[in-house]
Amino acid sequence: MIESQMKPALKNGPETDAGSGLTGSNAIVFSNVSMTFPDGTEALKDIDLSVRSGEFVSIVGPSGCGKSTLLRIASGLSTHTAGDIWVDRQRLGYTFQDPTLLPWRPVSENVELLMELRDYPVSARKQIAAEKIALVGLTGFENHYPKRLSGGMRMRASLARSLSLNPKVFMFDEPFGALDEITRERLNDEVRAHYRREGFTGLFVTHSIAEAVYMSTRVVVMSRRPGRIIETVDIDLGDERSAELRYEPEFARLCGLVSRALRHAIED
Repeated sequence: MIESQMKPALKNGPETDAGSGLTGSNAIVFSNVSMTFPDGTEALKDIDLSVRSGEFVSIVGPSGCGKSTLLRIASGLSTHTAGDIWVDRQRLGYTFQDPTLLPWRPVSENVELLMELRDYPVSARKQIAAEKIALVGLTGFENHYPKRLSGGMRMRASLARSLSLNPKVFMFDEPFGALDEITRERLNDEVRAHYRREGFTGLFVTHSIAEAVYMSTRVVVMSRRPGRIIETVDIDLGDERSAELRYEPEFARLCGLVSRALRHAIED
């Protein structure tokens, strides 16, 4: 599944613009949302979460707690079984755990793919692709095929492809989990820079507490399956964030708060 193939999958309640009366200033709203798979496995239970327009929210929790399922429901890739969801899907970006690049297309053509599927003129596609490739630091690699790229470079190409549509709501399903720490931190900084520049709404799934705190305006902690929201930690670290922030006492304090909440989620 690629980003452009997403279809709304709202079981109850209409899809709506974030500025409408239904959601006020929120871009994403989960109201008492639950998800039970056909085999009877209860993945999510009574999820209540509102994400304001322009906010960047990270979700952490034990493995198998339904973090990715929640993201798939929000994006329209899966259908919930109870509750209501309102999502601003006018321009939605989604980055998967794997880069999902087409191996027979070079970087430039992979970045152009979503625009091609939406019938952008060729000249516009090429111009926008060049801009986004430069934005993620891949200038000079436009004609390289995915197999010739490192894992970090493939993920950069995937980000460029998602950015090509200038998403208003951007969802990240643990995109940097398989990367080394240095590459991961560099891509964290790039996504933060894109977020500040474009002002999109972000929903970010990760297993890394430090990554969640560094990236976010708010961190949501989920319980073991069935996944429930058990705690929310506001992250007041300002807009300007650099590598040195990770060594500051306040950063450590916030990581400690999230860590304690996550430990309770595992032990309960």
